[in-house]
Amino acid sequence: MTSPQWLDSWTADDGAARVRTLFAEAFGADGDPDGVWSAPGRVNLIGEHTDYNAGLALPVALPHRTYVALRSRTDDVVRLASAQAPGTTWETTLGEVGPGATTGWGAYVAGVAWALREAGHTVTGFDAVVDSCVPFGAGLSSSAALECAVAVALDSVHDLGLGADDAGRAELTAACVRAENEIAGAPTGGMDQAASLRCSAGHALLLDCRPGLSALESGRRVPFDLVPAGLTLLVVDTRAEHALVDGQYAARRAACERAAALLGVENLRAIDPADLDATMARLADAEDGAMLQARVRHVVTEIARTAEFAELVQGGRLAEVGPLMNASHDSLRDDYEVSARELDLVVDVARAHGALGARMTGGGFGGSAIALVRAADVDAVVAAVDGAFADARLTAPGFLLSPPSQPAG
Repeated sequence: MTSPQWLDSWTADDGAARVRTLFAEAFGADGDPDGVWSAPGRVNLIGEHTDYNAGLALPVALPHRTYVALRSRTDDVVRLASAQAPGTTWETTLGEVGPGATTGWGAYVAGVAWALREAGHTVTGFDAVVDSCVPFGAGLSSSAALECAVAVALDSVHDLGLGADDAGRAELTAACVRAENEIAGAPTGGMDQAASLRCSAGHALLLDCRPGLSALESGRRVPFDLVPAGLTLLVVDTRAEHALVDGQYAARRAACERAAALLGVENLRAIDPADLDATMARLADAEDGAMLQARVRHVVTEIARTAEFAELVQGGRLAEVGPLMNASHDSLRDDYEVSARELDLVVDVARAHGALGARMTGGGFGGSAIALVRAADVDAVVAAVDGAFADARLTAPGFLLSPPSQPAG
């Protein structure tokens, strides 16, 4: 058996050197970049598929980041190069960017500039290159890391002043969400971008996704320091590709919106967990009633689990959150039906080898799972998961550790 594959993060100096070198190769004939910016991927501790239901989520920023070297232009031209697409340049003008009009990976980048313009900010074209150690397709928000790195870069070169405080970062978050929803065409909620822009080292971010809240009301940092508790957050990239634009994610979101309309509420956050049985009865006779019941049951119970998780963490009771993680995965597997064979395998094996709790993370249909593990048990859990994948003749997974890290900057 080969050794487990660890997915290491880069140092800031290494990341910056990579994109500066790439920038010189792609656009250096016209000068140096104005600077280098970066943004992290995220891992969600709990609170899955709750953001677009006005619920709660509890992400942390990964140490794995996307780096952007960017130079502003005086015209509207956008030229992009990526280490992940060697030898090619993606190009457009900002005037050509719009819903349904922009395709390819550059939509995530140019869409941020479009959204900032739509919000009334003066933004010109730019040349930029990107490189990333956020695992692609792993459900760890590589797209949000790209958007948020570009957002802080444009904020800086145009002196917008939005990156200086949490309220401004909430505005940048909104721009990145519009870029992903309206330009890239992925109907996600705002949890990924908020985590990348608003998390902080040593903390999780308790996000309240109800519309109309101020930045202070919508995000509260919760201490999440695992080292003194002797714990580690292990992330397993199953290598089962995670995609949000294949219709499954949109179908889940549409089902929740339809259920809310049938129930006469603005969103599923309005349902009190104490009223869940009565809510289930009201949906029983609807078309696809059993499916709608299951989707609503997941969302309502997941929001309650997230609130309880945050209370335990705030009180320093980190070792007690495992059952909530387990219940979250079971609900995502059975009621929301977004798990996958590989995700279930990680969760089952990690639990059997000492993890306090384990669950899939991200949108599902592949991607990553997480396990809360005693530091002394990490190697044993990793070996067991790696061996289980080999026995099942699945592609070897990748492993990373996730100490809560710095936001975009």
